[in-house]
Amino acid sequence: MLKIRYKNNKYNSVWLVEPMISIGRSATNDLVVDDPYVADKHFEVHVTHETLTLKNLQPMKPIRVNTVDVIGACTLKVDDEITLGAIELVVIDPKRESKVGASEAANATQMRAVPATGWALKANHTALANRVFPLKETTVIGRSADCDISLAAAHLSRRHAQLQVIDGALFVKDLGSANGTFLNGKQVMEARVKRGDELRFDALTFGVMGPADEMAKTTVRTVPKNPAPVARPAPAKPSSQQGKFSTQHSFAKKENPQPSSGVGGKAGLIVLGILAVVVIAAFIFKR
Repeated sequence: MLKIRYKNNKYNSVWLVEPMISIGRSATNDLVVDDPYVADKHFEVHVTHETLTLKNLQPMKPIRVNTVDVIGACTLKVDDEITLGAIELVVIDPKRESKVGASEAANATQMRAVPATGWALKANHTALANRVFPLKETTVIGRSADCDISLAAAHLSRRHAQLQVIDGALFVKDLGSANGTFLNGKQVMEARVKRGDELRFDALTFGVMGPADEMAKTTVRTVPKNPAPVARPAPAKPSSQQGKFSTQHSFAKKENPQPSSGVGGKAGLIVLGILAVVVIAAFIFKR
């Protein structure tokens, strides 16, 4: 199966699938070409097995195929170059391109050199077939071929917006675009972007893919199932002086017992009184 793509941008391409594809300035085309010379729907490429037929829908605006101007229809083959105004397209065979050595290896090395940020944009527009665009530390998106993400959308500015990763967080900045940059439906000039947000550049929408927001996380402390018992302080031992005082106090209690009170005390007094009476009576009797 063959493809048609921009001559100077190998990543902006579409498959040439049956029965046909359309090319023009309108976003409804399979391949969007933004150039004042190009009509909203300029030409079609009809596909029948391996046979390609270009059909110009704007006879007043010829299409140059290689070195020949086409106002009607012509057959296309691999490596044919198609020129509309300042735009150059080429028909390619992806299988053959994948075998090209030096330039492909150089591009692969360059892609590996790009630091992985963990952030990417996933296209939601059918014209982009849900493509995923990895983001570098600084990524410019726009219509110009010099942009990091170059999209041939009719109403996209040449340098539409800049995406920048700072300390792991993603930020978007509008670069003075004509039709605006929108975050979750709200137009912004500069804003922080989070995973799951929707970015829209004019009519092109993208889902934001990236790491979770660390600032939104709550740390949960794990409580052990069998917590260790809390150690309690041992009672303080009495000092030597305190021990001596306690011992002396105990002996004092033993040496000087207090007379008991109550019934036992009264009986003792009665006995002593009786004994005194007996002693006195005996003394008088002897005299």
